[in-house]
Amino acid sequence: MTVLRFLNPFLFRLLFLCGLAVTSSALAQEAAPPASGQSKAYVVTNTDRIRIAVYQEDDLSVISRVDAQGSVNLPLVGAVKVAGLTVEQAERTIEQAYQEGRFLRSPKVTINVEEYAPREVSISGEIRSPGRYPLPIESSMTILELVTRAGGLTDTAKGTAVTITRISAEGKKEVFSVDVESMIKGRRGAKVADTSLVLQAGDIIFVPLRLF
Repeated sequence: MTVLRFLNPFLFRLLFLCGLAVTSSALAQEAAPPASGQSKAYVVTNTDRIRIAVYQEDDLSVISRVDAQGSVNLPLVGAVKVAGLTVEQAERTIEQAYQEGRFLRSPKVTINVEEYAPREVSISGEIRSPGRYPLPIESSMTILELVTRAGGLTDTAKGTAVTITRISAEGKKEVFSVDVESMIKGRRGAKVADTSLVLQAGDIIFVPLRLF
């Protein structure tokens, strides 16, 4: 008390305000839900094993594997489809499910991937190193990056008509034709849609033979 009496009034006030700021910051950290350390841009895939935490609702927090329909089974709300969504989108989707069911007013959901599903693509035909290649876990791979990783096109490859066959989660088959040769040579005619095309797990790439 004796020490405080001789403190400069301005300094005393400054110390008091600093103490309030520290206390407020600590309270804010305590009230905030824990943040996920994983990339929010990762796209959830069938058979991923994910931890779903609902802040301050321990009874609703679960670890679940994404089923063949792309859904997870959650307490109260049942099946919620999350496959094909980024982690952030899946968090918002689950929050919305609890809100629409009127179970929680303002839920805060955090998702962490405990076990990643195998993510591979295959490439065959006129490519120097055909085979199956794993996709990066929390980043993307383009067709050009895959061709480069597989050793490049052979001398007899028809690089202007590389096909990508994709089967959606609903079983729908799509086939894309991509001019990889123009991408490799940096031609102006290369389509922007082709250069930015990101491969998905299960894609089948085929490089045809060039007919002379």
